[in-house]
Amino acid sequence: MADVDAINVFNITVRGSDVVAPCPETERVLIALEQAAPFPKPKPVNVGCRKGGCGACRIRVLSGDYTTIKMSRAHVTEAEEADGYVLACRVFPASDMEIEPAFLTPHERMEMRKAERD
Repeated sequence: MADVDAINVFNITVRGSDVVAPCPETERVLIALEQAAPFPKPKPVNVGCRKGGCGACRIRVLSGDYTTIKMSRAHVTEAEEADGYVLACRVFPASDMEIEPAFLTPHERMEMRKAERD
């Protein structure tokens, strides 16, 4: 029998909901969250393009370790990323995580950018 490396599975807890999604370290957090809330249950975070470009799945990581792949800076600035904001479709868990949805409407995003400039 071939020796197979074990894949770690971590729990993703969504603050303010009863969702706890098991997520393998090789899977994007968004996929695990979608599977944890099958239709017709509402998704714990918004789902959009699944490729890091739309910002619909923006979350804030409150605790836990993770790795990210390239995501649009239009939706998560470097400063925001340093504060734990990421796109769930671009995040892989490295430990158990607690997250909260952090979607911004285009108007909210525009107001935030304006405040940063002032």
